[in-house]
Amino acid sequence: MVSKKICMVGDFGVGKSSTVARYVQNVFSEKYQTTVGVKIDTKEVLLPDGQSLKMVLWDIAGTDNLKQMNANYLRGAAGYLLIADGTRAETLETALELKKQIDTVAGDIPFVGLLNKADLVDDWEIPESQYEGLLARSWQFYKTSALDGANIEQAFSDLALKVIG
Repeated sequence: MVSKKICMVGDFGVGKSSTVARYVQNVFSEKYQTTVGVKIDTKEVLLPDGQSLKMVLWDIAGTDNLKQMNANYLRGAAGYLLIADGTRAETLETALELKKQIDTVAGDIPFVGLLNKADLVDDWEIPESQYEGLLARSWQFYKTSALDGANIEQAFSDLALKVIG
């Protein structure tokens, strides 16, 4: 079985831990606990070709600056989920800045973007035109919800295929 390190990257409170919990355990908790440092989970995935992939998921504490996050957490990462909160437009700007910093530090490693909290459509701050602009860059971005699971499985599956190459 192949094992790949995957990092969760994004600002504070965007739903990184909730996204991992939804993906790994299929649960959601209303209790918010700030991640300190890094929390590591794993999930085995069966790929379309029959190969098994062990995803080692590094849920890194939220930050708006890679230096604060400690770039060492990215060392050896095969890919990452870039997560923003659709109800807080500034978290997308933070995510895009983190992507630039990651490109500089780790190179052009595969990523999939998530605009989380899609279940809160009435509170959404990111305009559809901005979302379409992300897709126009040929980036995979999903509107996701850790609460109801919308597009979580698909995002991780797409990233799995990218990192296995």
